[in-house]
Amino acid sequence: MSSAATSYKFQGWLGLDPSSVKGNMKFQEFEPKTWEEIDVDIQVTHCGICGSDLHTLRSGWGPTLYPCCVGHEIVGTAVKVGSKVEKGIKVGDRVGVGAQSASCLRPDCEECQEGMENNCPHGNVDTYNAKYHDGSKSYGGYSDYWRGPSHFVFKIPDAIPSEEAAPMLCGGVTLYSPLKKNGCGPGKKVGIVGIGGLGHFGILYAKALGAEKVVAISRTSAKKSDALKIGADDFIATNDDKEWSTHHARSLDLIISTVSSPHMPLEEYLMLLRTNGTFIQVGAPEDNLPAFNAFSLMAKNCKLGGSTIGAPHEIEEMLALSVEKGVKAWIEKRPLKEANQAIQDMAKNMARYRYVLVNESHASM
Repeated sequence: MSSAATSYKFQGWLGLDPSSVKGNMKFQEFEPKTWEEIDVDIQVTHCGICGSDLHTLRSGWGPTLYPCCVGHEIVGTAVKVGSKVEKGIKVGDRVGVGAQSASCLRPDCEECQEGMENNCPHGNVDTYNAKYHDGSKSYGGYSDYWRGPSHFVFKIPDAIPSEEAAPMLCGGVTLYSPLKKNGCGPGKKVGIVGIGGLGHFGILYAKALGAEKVVAISRTSAKKSDALKIGADDFIATNDDKEWSTHHARSLDLIISTVSSPHMPLEEYLMLLRTNGTFIQVGAPEDNLPAFNAFSLMAKNCKLGGSTIGAPHEIEEMLALSVEKGVKAWIEKRPLKEANQAIQDMAKNMARYRYVLVNESHASM
């Protein structure tokens, strides 16, 4: 079933070439995925702006499938549900979708069967700039409507406003997942590298999970006041203290790095780890990570790993924890009609700390 068979149009801000990242997206119609009875159509009210949107618009991670509608922090109202939808989703429910919209879900897929759908090697489909099993393209949430499989659609708890829930669905779970998997909790000292859209979620969820101490790590002190208000217990400004890696050596059990620069001081970050510490990279540079000495890991039995978004069950856990602990994302609302300006402001690091586009056709500012 195409968009022509509905009473509403699938239309949104489309990137047509790499110049779109400079504020040149065009508002046009697009053809959604082919309708299946497992699907949900969402009338989009809110969509967070993620750094991934900028990378994709400019083909930073590889050639983009233009035309492309980005946006994978989507919240809105279910307006059409198939006969085989999961989770009891009904028309009228407030729902959301994050950065993944499909995986193979095959009985013989180890990852899907063990709740690691985000690591599925067979049929992983991103919420935008990807293709479903039938060849139809995925389009994101800088749009009026979105369509995708219900397995990756979530009911939004009543206690979380839509504009705060939206960025949790990618930015939030991208930090919640590695924190939870790597033992963040009472007695643990955790460092968050990079205090931006992702990093602020790292502070929020490290505190919500009960970490003994949360240390924000940034190049300058410009965001120190904000980081402490968000919940950090301490702050390291690497440009302000030339001996920072020595002064804070062996002080952290877990570090989550949200920065996406090939020039980050990885060797020095590893010095901050205690024996048996863990460093997890979630920021995705367009180039390689810097080289480092293997003895930085070997001498202290440390581990270096990575993490990408989160599985559906982790998103549900994160939303429940957010309600329980009163987690409040720091967001700025921007009208969808100003998406081109908003992505340029995002590129200039002006967001404090997550921009959320509000579709004024379906929601009020």
